[in-house]
Amino acid sequence: MKVSATVESVLLADIPGTFVTRRVDRVHLDMAGIPGDCHYGLTRRAGGREPMYPRGTEIRNRRQISIVSVEECDQIAQLLGLDMLLPEWLGANLLVSGLPHLTQLPAGSRLLLPDGTGLVCEGENAPCRHPGDVIQTLYPDLPRLSQRFVSVAKKRRGIVCSVERPGPIMTGDDVRILAERLEWSVVAVGT
Repeated sequence: MKVSATVESVLLADIPGTFVTRRVDRVHLDMAGIPGDCHYGLTRRAGGREPMYPRGTEIRNRRQISIVSVEECDQIAQLLGLDMLLPEWLGANLLVSGLPHLTQLPAGSRLLLPDGTGLVCEGENAPCRHPGDVIQTLYPDLPRLSQRFVSVAKKRRGIVCSVERPGPIMTGDDVRILAERLEWSVVAVGT
């Protein structure tokens, strides 16, 4: 099955000590991800997301690229009572539009870009408190945003990908998505 989306923003997490990203016009991926990005590498250390391995064990990096959608960011913002939710706060590398159920994209789906760059969806980017902490600092008058973010962002937080074919990605690129099956189950905004 084929679906498409548009790259609205390209982002890079290259500020030491934080996962927060900044907007750039384009990036050039190699097999380890985006050079200079905090998630760059063929391998990484296991953490809380991989309880089957002792913390710190070297594992394959399946989290090279993080992608969120405009539509899901808007849903999260609405549910948290925010006027906006920027992809930078989530540490996203790509913001796409036209894919309101991005997070439900099956693992193994391929995202293909115009110059031949290819990504493989590794699955949902499970929400954690770190983006919630960033959001809380920006909205100090709204209580418990760190905790609320985790529950509200489930099934809306976007996906993580690994690089299958290196190449450029730039703002405005069309993305073709190839998936074995797409069974969008609508996640209600009020849940």
